[in-house]
Amino acid sequence: MPSKEELLKEANSSSDPKRAEALYREILASPLSEHASVEEKEAELRHQEAALIKLGELYRDQNNAKGVAEVINLSRGFVSSIAKAKTAKLIRTLLDCFNSIPDSQKIQMDVLHENIEWAKREKRIFLKHSLETRLVGLQLDTQQYKPALALIETLLTELKRLDDKMVLTEVHLLESRVYRGIGNLAKAKAALTSARTAANSIYCPPHLQARLDLQSGILHAEDKDYTTAYSYFYETFENLSTQDDPSALGALKYMLLCKVMLNLPEDVTSLLSIKLASKYAQLRDVESMRAIARAHQKRNLADFEKALRDYRQELSSDPTIRTHLSALYDTLLEQNLLRIVEPYSVVEIEYVAQQVGQDRQAVELKLSQMILDKVFHGVLDQGRGCLLIFEEPEADRAYGAAIDTLEQVGKVVDSLYAKTVKLA
Repeated sequence: MPSKEELLKEANSSSDPKRAEALYREILASPLSEHASVEEKEAELRHQEAALIKLGELYRDQNNAKGVAEVINLSRGFVSSIAKAKTAKLIRTLLDCFNSIPDSQKIQMDVLHENIEWAKREKRIFLKHSLETRLVGLQLDTQQYKPALALIETLLTELKRLDDKMVLTEVHLLESRVYRGIGNLAKAKAALTSARTAANSIYCPPHLQARLDLQSGILHAEDKDYTTAYSYFYETFENLSTQDDPSALGALKYMLLCKVMLNLPEDVTSLLSIKLASKYAQLRDVESMRAIARAHQKRNLADFEKALRDYRQELSSDPTIRTHLSALYDTLLEQNLLRIVEPYSVVEIEYVAQQVGQDRQAVELKLSQMILDKVFHGVLDQGRGCLLIFEEPEADRAYGAAIDTLEQVGKVVDSLYAKTVKLA
């Protein structure tokens, strides 16, 4: 009978996925030799561990999420014979196989729930925390904010008791992202501050520091402080680029977004010429931001809409970019409407709608909003289908002067009263 090492070599060199799968399963099914020495048993365990990982990678390449889930369940019987630290690393490695499999979140969450329960029974506390942190990340990605917050609350209580600063930093960062997802920016900032406080007391790995900077930039952008946000995004981009991390592209898109939102679209081209950014310059994601910058520079609403249509996937998949571009579109529409109506005292709404290339109802709604926001002074005459525009009324200062005079008279009366009291 061939040894585990021979089976593993044969499986690794096999070009037939089904044959390789059968060999890996044979390695995992065969028990350890009873009469083998300690070194031989350790070698057999290493071969079984390698077979588990290879089988997981094989299913990953086939986009077989159920297969990966099965491998993780198989590993539970195997890990009882190896060290706890190695167990956590093995299960995390197998869980990473899900990352490249599309639409696998549901199966991954089921697997995590099962393994968290198993870790509780086996009293593997650190593994449980690691799995729960991963589960919170998945719940955040699938917008399950309520269960994510409930799990974060439990995790934080346990982590503070254990004083595990590294995981505590990650959980606070996830908490900040969840609160930002539900629109509670005050709590998102508080959670990020807690994450930074925990990170300051330990060595913070570069990838975690980059995620902290990225979240800081996003929250500053939400506050319309695009200059500070840009500096955080630049730190993130620089950090991730040096590690050749693919998520550096996201940070670069945020940097370009900040330049556009700061009304500096001309800086986009010069920014893409720097050494770190040049390798991303021809990518479709970057081209989408370049198209937005060109449309904004020309103040052209039609070009802006065309860019949104042509690069729908690149611009709409990220909620941060989608939110800010929506605000930018509103501003651009407002500027275009102002430019059209300014020369007139009376103008037909239909004509304004034709000039901006928008639906009449949408233009009417935007004009009424602008009147209420006092962007200009006017009134919508829906009977005639016209917009009446007035000159900005001059403030009547008589009322203010009258109030000031009365205040001074009041002071005189008070002083005269004080003097009469003294005389009496």
